[in-house]
Amino acid sequence: MNNSTSNLQFQCNYGKPLVAAREAKCSAKDAEAGVFAMEALHKQVMPFLLRRTKEEVLSDLPPKIIQDRYCDLSPLQLRLYENFSQSQAKTEISTFVQKFEVPGVPEVSATCSAPSTHVFQALQYLRKLCSHPLLVLGDEGQEPGHANVIAQIGSKDLHELQHSPKLLALRDILEECGIGMPVTTTSEAPVGENGQHRVLVFAQLKSFLDIIEKDLLQTLMKGVTYLRLDGSVESEKRFDIVRAFNSDPTIDVLLLTTHVGGLGLNLTAADTVVFMEHDWNPMRDLQAMDRAHRLGQQRAVNVYRLIMRGTLEEKIMSLQRFKMSVANTVINADNSSLNTMDTAQLLDLFTMSTSPGKAGVAKNNMEDEGDGEGLATSGGASKGLKAILNNLEELWDQSQYTEEYNLTQFVARLNG
Repeated sequence: MNNSTSNLQFQCNYGKPLVAAREAKCSAKDAEAGVFAMEALHKQVMPFLLRRTKEEVLSDLPPKIIQDRYCDLSPLQLRLYENFSQSQAKTEISTFVQKFEVPGVPEVSATCSAPSTHVFQALQYLRKLCSHPLLVLGDEGQEPGHANVIAQIGSKDLHELQHSPKLLALRDILEECGIGMPVTTTSEAPVGENGQHRVLVFAQLKSFLDIIEKDLLQTLMKGVTYLRLDGSVESEKRFDIVRAFNSDPTIDVLLLTTHVGGLGLNLTAADTVVFMEHDWNPMRDLQAMDRAHRLGQQRAVNVYRLIMRGTLEEKIMSLQRFKMSVANTVINADNSSLNTMDTAQLLDLFTMSTSPGKAGVAKNNMEDEGDGEGLATSGGASKGLKAILNNLEELWDQSQYTEEYNLTQFVARLNG
């Protein structure tokens, strides 16, 4: 079966019923067909997807507390956001908006000219703007439209903290953790076993880390000690940075990009994680926050996600929740073992029904044991379960399995 045929069958048996069932005004029949399709898809993939969570393996692992902190756009960001909606890029991104209902972008008028910006460039522009105006304006900001906006705001210094509510929120979080404050004011702040909280700060863009480092840590919070790990750090030096952060409790903050620091690192010296930006893929963010929440962590881990209210970032988080919901639907506790599946259910995994909405639901109607017919197959022929089992070769005797794969005997032969 070629790929095009497989895709067509998948869309017919799974895609169409599931999409139809999601419609707000779907009929009872469509809803039932969607349920059948989801159950069939779940049964098809269940034996091949296994999940083992940390909660099952590490029962004594401290909790991970995720908190969303919403920020409002600054006046400069709001003006730029509104100006973008009137630009030529508006037409292109509106196509995306109409398909995926992206919030925060006004509807398109029929008089808009042809787009000059690709939809992905437009989305990237909005994501950068949500983080900091400098990411879209640059240090100069000399374009006519941008210059007018800056003049209207009345502030020529784009490095001022007031232009980025996310930097203000990050400063507040660091101060809540007792970082960057005078020693006399930290007595009421909750502290960890090493005397204070330590923070991981994740961003998607290296350029945003540059702004955090220059405008916040080096300018307003000079007492904060920090390290940085991103794509500009040579690969052979990255482990030294991780080791230095874990071993030196005087280092308060570690700045990381999600791409470089979000996977494979053990950073249990930190107990606070701050996400300045967010990935379309929720697993990337989950992997990143678990750099601190893993084996060896002795304290509860607090995760703060900074989200700009009424913007594209809200849609990104909404898509993250939807993707996690789909993943949890397909991969759940039933995947932990195949012991509950009998032979008929296992054979059903390799049977595809040609009836839309009843995808993969094999008709295991066994007739008399003499002929064993009644199992529907994709080729339209009928074969009973007994007939299929009779065609299987004779299995080994149990003693042969024990002798061949006995671990004790294997180790003994190695020692001998």
